[in-house]
Amino acid sequence: MFLSARSLAASALALGLVATPVLAQDAGTIQRAGQVRDQAMASNIALDYVTQITTRFGARPAGSPSEQQAAVWAAEYMRAQGFQNVRIEDFALVGWERGEESASIVGDRPQRLVVAALGHSPGTDGVIEAEIVHFASLEALIAAPAGSLAGKIAYVDAGQMVRMQNGAGYGPLSRIRGAGPAAAAAKGALAFLMRSAGSDEHRMPHTGTTRYVDGVVPLPGFALAAPDADTVSRLVAMGETVRIRLSSTAHTYQTHSQNVIGDIVGRTRPNEIIVLGSHMDSWDLGTGAIDDAAGGAITLGAAKAIADSGRRPARTIRVVLYGAEEVDQPNNVGNGGGAYLRGIGDAVENHVIAGESDFGADRVYELGLPAGVQGSEFARAASQVLYPIGVLASPDPEMYGGADIGPLAMAGVPVFRLAQDGTRYFDLHHTADDTLDKIDPAQMSQNVAAWAGLVWLIADSDVDFRAMRPVADGAH
Repeated sequence: MFLSARSLAASALALGLVATPVLAQDAGTIQRAGQVRDQAMASNIALDYVTQITTRFGARPAGSPSEQQAAVWAAEYMRAQGFQNVRIEDFALVGWERGEESASIVGDRPQRLVVAALGHSPGTDGVIEAEIVHFASLEALIAAPAGSLAGKIAYVDAGQMVRMQNGAGYGPLSRIRGAGPAAAAAKGALAFLMRSAGSDEHRMPHTGTTRYVDGVVPLPGFALAAPDADTVSRLVAMGETVRIRLSSTAHTYQTHSQNVIGDIVGRTRPNEIIVLGSHMDSWDLGTGAIDDAAGGAITLGAAKAIADSGRRPARTIRVVLYGAEEVDQPNNVGNGGGAYLRGIGDAVENHVIAGESDFGADRVYELGLPAGVQGSEFARAASQVLYPIGVLASPDPEMYGGADIGPLAMAGVPVFRLAQDGTRYFDLHHTADDTLDKIDPAQMSQNVAAWAGLVWLIADSDVDFRAMRPVADGAH
């Protein structure tokens, strides 16, 4: 349940009475940040944007015609909302098309299985039929003797993903998805099969990219829906020999993706840039509502709320809808995030700070600020603005930011994080169930309000976030 506007105002007043005093010159900025926050909570464009893009274009696989067409539409949408300097910047990409896929247990107890080919996995060039070898972890697969999987299918079932608010259970399973096909190929396997990287028990597999090794994905790889993974693993536990038939017509092709960029130009320091990032592309099974049309909606909604507040902030707010976040590439070029960094060149020095929204649309519960900023006057001001809508300060500094703004972070740009409740995110992530109806409009509005209040505070402040970065031991 969210607080009413009256409760918000009362909470903000109470906090102002007890909070550590902030710098006098920031008092007006803090007050305006609260006003922008409340206005964004009451009205914003986020639901309109996410509704239109998912309905008009559906799934937007990286480099596909639907992603390219959605980018053209999004640029026009940004212009209509008053963004300036709107442009589309293309970059080359290896695209991937799923084609048709199937899987089944064959032999004395035949059963159909529900699978999804892993992103950028090659097709099977017909049918692969072989006995599976079960592994309980990626480490066990890696430790298998050389040649021991010749003529077999490697099957990794590391168990159900641990459901956590911060999504920490995803990392161990996504690692299997990324590295599993190469590990299986090194042991002589014909194909790779894994339990889906998801927290649900729906008969709906989770896709996701696998990893190129020396310019190729070495094996056809598949994710198995959780109930079917349970069935296969039970058969193995019963001592049954499990033989599986796999087919896939997946293939890659040469194409391009693109970043869509638009600015709310700063009033007095327009060359100081704050980047708000999300990604345009999605997987092909659903319509990419939570991953990540929602992030674009939230960042666009926040920037628009600031622009509509009646007074532009001092610094420029730049919204970037990155292309091709979801897929690995033969060369580690950073996809949309890398293309953006290459495109700005030395102007990266003008980038003050960056944040990314790419974890659905459920409520923001925590703020992570760059190392060096925690405990500062700015951090206290941010807490004063965000606490009334249920956002607390994280005890840990934010270092990475996310896949799209990661290249900026590596280039020295400080990053912040508005952490969202991910308790149900991996029930939907990369599945056919990632659709518009899964978005809660009230929680999305709380996201927009949190982003709008914080970004106003950043954009109209005098804080030099780069100068506040800690100096490494031994540095001069």
